[in-house]
Amino acid sequence: MRGRKALLVAIAILLVPARVSAADLAQLRNGFSIRHDHRQVLGDITRLFLETSDTSYIDVPTMQILGFEKDLSPSPPDTASAKSRSPVDLTQVVDSASSAYHLDPDLIRSVIHAESSAHPNAVSRKGAQGLMQLMPGTAVRLGVADPFDPQANVSGGTRYLRQLLERYNFDLLKALAAYNAGPLRVEQYRGVPPYRETRAYVSRVVREYNRKKIAQEKQAAAQSKARRPAKTNLKSATSRAVAGNQPNERQ
Repeated sequence: MRGRKALLVAIAILLVPARVSAADLAQLRNGFSIRHDHRQVLGDITRLFLETSDTSYIDVPTMQILGFEKDLSPSPPDTASAKSRSPVDLTQVVDSASSAYHLDPDLIRSVIHAESSAHPNAVSRKGAQGLMQLMPGTAVRLGVADPFDPQANVSGGTRYLRQLLERYNFDLLKALAAYNAGPLRVEQYRGVPPYRETRAYVSRVVREYNRKKIAQEKQAAAQSKARRPAKTNLKSATSRAVAGNQPNERQ
């Protein structure tokens, strides 16, 4: 009887959503980690709650999570304001940075996708933080006080990418390589460094960017075709009408 009671208690514990401190990291297979307040397993999905309330969260496939560990890094200076921060429209954030630094918003989105998979609380194993994975030193130089603030992070990351593009005469490959490995490495090798990670990163961003542009071109072509008058059908109808007015040679 006692063993059965213990089993029921164990089952009940498993059914309770796991709540952890705000300083926990979910370690992902892609090398990123996501800081979260508490979590809940929902079948094949693990929901990572970014705040003490349950209004802000990220759903991650459970199989993509290697494990969880305590976050021992210092908290951002304005953690309290981050807790009360309203959800941000990433499209609006990107468009604002695009307008400020005159970069294609699709390029910014492609970098964000490659850097953090659009997780604002992502932290890399090397310590890069936020949507555009700013290293703490880089964030300080760019004036980004809170790397986990999407608006500040994307603005700072876009500004840095613009600086790199200008530095390399708008050579996108070199700029992306410098964003990943640092300008010193790009200048050392006079181009994309022979690092597997960096080359894979550059390829991933360019592939994502080209995919967006090809999709836009196809959509524009389809819309243009839909607006174009159906000349073939009109010609066919006109031919039939003319033929109908011709005298019947058999008469």
